[in-house]
Amino acid sequence: TVIRAAILIQNWYRLTMARIEMRRRYSLSIFQSIEYADEQDQLQLSNFFTFMLDHCTHPDSVSHIFTSPGVSQVVDEGLCVTEFEKKIDVPDSYYGPRLSFPLTVEDANALLHAFRNEQLLHARYVLQLLCETRRVLKEMPNITHLSTSYSKEITVCGDLHGNLDDLLLIFYKNGLPSEQNRYVFNGDFVDRGKNSMEILIILFAFLLIYPNDLHLNRGNHEDYIMNLRYGFTKEVSKKYKDHGKQILCLLRDVFSWLPLATIIDSKVLILHGGISDTTDLDFLNALERNKVRDHIHVRVILFSLKNLAIQMLRSSFCYLQILDILWSDPRSQNGCTPNKCRGGGCYFGPDVTAKLFEKYNLKMLIRSHEFKPEGYEISHDGKVITIFSASNYYEEGSNRGAYIKLNPELIPRFVQYRVSRYTRRQNLRERVGTIESSALKSLREKIYAHRSELTSKISVNDWAAAMESVLQLELPWRMLRSQLAQMNPDGEVDFMSCFYDLKIGQPVKEVQPALVETLCRYRKDLEIIFNIIDKDHSGLISLEEFGQTWKLFTSHLGIDIHDESLDKLVLSIDYNKDGHIDFNEFLEAFHVVHRLEKKAN
Repeated sequence: TVIRAAILIQNWYRLTMARIEMRRRYSLSIFQSIEYADEQDQLQLSNFFTFMLDHCTHPDSVSHIFTSPGVSQVVDEGLCVTEFEKKIDVPDSYYGPRLSFPLTVEDANALLHAFRNEQLLHARYVLQLLCETRRVLKEMPNITHLSTSYSKEITVCGDLHGNLDDLLLIFYKNGLPSEQNRYVFNGDFVDRGKNSMEILIILFAFLLIYPNDLHLNRGNHEDYIMNLRYGFTKEVSKKYKDHGKQILCLLRDVFSWLPLATIIDSKVLILHGGISDTTDLDFLNALERNKVRDHIHVRVILFSLKNLAIQMLRSSFCYLQILDILWSDPRSQNGCTPNKCRGGGCYFGPDVTAKLFEKYNLKMLIRSHEFKPEGYEISHDGKVITIFSASNYYEEGSNRGAYIKLNPELIPRFVQYRVSRYTRRQNLRERVGTIESSALKSLREKIYAHRSELTSKISVNDWAAAMESVLQLELPWRMLRSQLAQMNPDGEVDFMSCFYDLKIGQPVKEVQPALVETLCRYRKDLEIIFNIIDKDHSGLISLEEFGQTWKLFTSHLGIDIHDESLDKLVLSIDYNKDGHIDFNEFLEAFHVVHRLEKKAN
């Protein structure tokens, strides 16, 4: 009887744990599928900008919108630290760190202390720091070569994405950067998290103090256009209202000077995304990396060179090389195929890795770029390592972060961690429940923006097929059905039950349902487009600019929207009748709100 009872308990426990694990895995799949779909939309925006240039009566009149303004227009190349002291006053009421250049370890410690206490660094010091960082980065090669003979170990960190707590925890566990404690940070320092600026300031400060011992690679999020979508631009503008434009412009230049890769002992290649069957390290080491400011900037260069075949071919090859190393992901299947999930880069197989290793006599590839539940993953027979350092990336408790310690024998040792503020008091079922709830919330919002394309009441099989056909997220829809929609007594899925607690942010009477859905679906894209058009960052654009951009956007996407419907809406938003609208306020009216959540608050 005792043995039988023990077996029953054991079976129950295994079944319970299996169900919890299943819920955890599909929740993470939802998050990742939505993330990749969003990145795909982001890269496809560049096609719209090329379309916009191609269909304007006078392309030259709008090309300035997409090309990077000369840094000298906002932050003069010649401006040095002392000149900023004359131009920007620091009031006596400022109690944060006061930096003096060249920086010392004491300055870096003061920054760490201030940021732990949620203090801001004054704009004068930020601009000085960025100018000094640019000066140092400009002297660095595209591919940095390091040797373990100068220190016992080198630490490699992956994506941080604005999570300051993760960086502080890494320094607490592993020690601060120094001549004896060398670091490589492998890109994606910014976006998504709320402390991207603080992370950059800390990393740049240590770079200036230890330029031979702390190394930074560029990630796909060190990019002006990515920052518009994923939060970093808003963060800087909010924290530095008066000098935000200067800081953002200078950051765009700093990002363009970040090295592309690091090689340790001529054996370990470290870069952000991955490789392709055309990756040429010699070519990457020779190109002018600062010319590739961002993806859209390159597309505009290609547009302007469309009649110059040889130059366009060279520029295209340059662009694709950069795109591959910043956006690619490894796969277990041989070959090199387009990365359709992300919309850029490629999937590279073990044979592609082996070919590159043979050509350059390499032993290991360390890359980041990709969420991993345990913070790291080993693939391609141990030759490729993915390291991801942002814990709680999708939701509190969703994943561990990790970093790698490489000794002189180049044997990797993984250190895992998770910053825990709230989930420490929760059991496993509660933690997974929190992750699952957040994932389903994001998925419902995604579905809501496509509701007109989906049938009201259909069978489970047809419902699952329709969901995948419209959303293309490659999710287990039949399994998710019970979490998303109810069944009616006839055994059909009631599609509208997905939205029992959802609505558009603010009721706008002037808008037809079709236009509401279109604005809701493309809200992020339109926000980026309007932010680019808004050269002075005032948040205002003219009704004429709004109308022209909207017509080009809907034409590019093949959307049939009546002009009168939008004209009526736009005129109603122009409250003071001055011919301009606050486009951020306008688009805010078309985000999805969860009714029950609002009532609970």
